Amino acid sequence: MKGHGELVHTGNCDEPDHSVAGQGHHHLVGQPHNEDEGPIAHAETLAAQMRSDEHPLGPRGRQIDRRSPFYLGLVASAGVAVTYGAVRVLGSVSSVLALILVALFFALGLEPAASWLVNRKLPRWAAVTLVVVVAFILLAGSVAAAIPPLTQQAGELIKQAPHYLQQAQDHSSVIGRLNDRFHLQQRITDTFKGAGGPAVSGLVKAGSAVFGALADLGIVAVLTVYFLVDLPRIRATLYRLVPGSRRPRAILLGDEILAKVGAYVLGNVTTSVIAGVATFVWCLALDVPYPVLLGAFVAILDLIPYGSTVAGGVVAVVALTVSIPVGIATLAFYIVFRWFEDYLLVPKVIGRAVKVPAGVTVVAVLIGAALLGIVGALVAIPVAAALQLLTQELLFPALDEA
Repeated sequence: MKGHGELVHTGNCDEPDHSVAGQGHHHLVGQPHNEDEGPIAHAETLAAQMRSDEHPLGPRGRQIDRRSPFYLGLVASAGVAVTYGAVRVLGSVSSVLALILVALFFALGLEPAASWLVNRKLPRWAAVTLVVVVAFILLAGSVAAAIPPLTQQAGELIKQAPHYLQQAQDHSSVIGRLNDRFHLQQRITDTFKGAGGPAVSGLVKAGSAVFGALADLGIVAVLTVYFLVDLPRIRATLYRLVPGSRRPRAILLGDEILAKVGAYVLGNVTTSVIAGVATFVWCLALDVPYPVLLGAFVAILDLIPYGSTVAGGVVAVVALTVSIPVGIATLAFYIVFRWFEDYLLVPKVIGRAVKVPAGVTVVAVLIGAALLGIVGALVAIPVAAALQLLTQELLFPALDEA
């Protein structure tokens, strides 16, 4: 009877001896195995002795002396190389990372609903399926309901374009006076000329842009579902990267940050829907043209912090085609609505969970937009909330104790 870990050499080295436990040389790697391996054969014998049922690949070895000059120099040089490589890689895949970030953002927004269902004794897969199906039905239903009036009103806008151009040349009309003051027609013409080229080339570029947007939307949708399904495992994996002594505190802080992100996403969608519905009702009441188109436009821009301010200006310009009083009233309506959204709606819907001061919000949105464009502006507030929480819980106490 052979002892545990002994190597047995048979006449045919291609066939492993399965009766011997703890072979140090894997029978599917580097065969045939013989004594010509020299010192490696001895190491394989020791490797076989290290194996056990508890540690089939051997126990962990002793830690490296972190005070060794060689170790310090190696870590420093490796850190510089890794940092440089990471910057280059992040720069080359920034567009893909933006899609991943948006998908994770949406997944965290849907996570409160999924976790709520799981807490009601529903399996995770069933909860995620229900949340995704309900979200898809709501989104598809909204799009299906909005497409007919959007198509109709977009067609009317195209038909009325020559009339608006004629009014722009009439110096006695409202649009004409605005054109004389701000040279709107010339600016629009220069924009189209600068972005154009031949008509066929323009159509190809437009088609490519639409196809790219649809492809990105599909990628984000698929990644959102995957992230939502695997969020418990993703969460656990991230916490495994934290040292064991600090892991409990990291779990408390990390879960609070994830909850803030989820509350912000749901709250932001809610306030955007309210802004779009309010715009639709206002335009319908005052006979401002294209109410559905403008309502959808305001709702989409309101997803971005302070986007409703820009959208409100566009709606006010469209309202000027009705009359000057209607245009002024529309501008006043958006000023009041901005106040209502900032000081009443957002604190009730989002503020309790995020708790970010208004000044910090503005700065965060500006920095996020400068770094990542629309995606940066979209995630700026939850990132600011996370940094604020970490500052209050980690930085300030450490400074107070210093």
